[in-house]
Amino acid sequence: MDDMNELLLIKQVQKGDRDAFSRLVETWHGKIYRFAYRFFADEADAHDITQKTFIKTYQNVAGLKEPEKFSSWIYRIANNLCLDELKRAGRRKSTSLEAYIEQADGIEGEETAPDTELQNKELGTILQKALLMLPDEQRAVIILKEYEGLKFREIADILEEPESTVKSRLYYGLKSTRRVLTNWNIKHEYLNNG
Repeated sequence: MDDMNELLLIKQVQKGDRDAFSRLVETWHGKIYRFAYRFFADEADAHDITQKTFIKTYQNVAGLKEPEKFSSWIYRIANNLCLDELKRAGRRKSTSLEAYIEQADGIEGEETAPDTELQNKELGTILQKALLMLPDEQRAVIILKEYEGLKFREIADILEEPESTVKSRLYYGLKSTRRVLTNWNIKHEYLNNG
């Protein structure tokens, strides 16, 4: 969906159009689920955060003053819910490697050789584990930048932080990830193949 159609859809939702909201959920469900899944590496948590995100969206979208910033706004809701869940749980969420591998099966879009597919799953599992070891603020920036492909300006808007802070968190997050991978003896060549 292009930006203009999404803007029209959001304005319809703001007027109370439930069908428009259903279409908006269809458009955004996968993105919000992937964000939450990468944050926790747990399907149940990802579904829970996704559902809560759309409930909050529905409850508050009428008050969104700048509908053209909807993407930043909905990611901010999801990010805040992830952080709230971590505080509520009072612990860091642990990685479920089996769940991550199952999820990777569902994301694969094209046929790959079995050894390449296995290598990609292993790499994905390793990277997810390393990501979970980062501070929450760095993890959120890496997910939004490297996985969701957002620009620094968009991430700064989502996190309500200066761009310089976002860039710094990305730099230190990637540096920490490299250090973790090095400590696990993951070779640079292997990462480049993945």
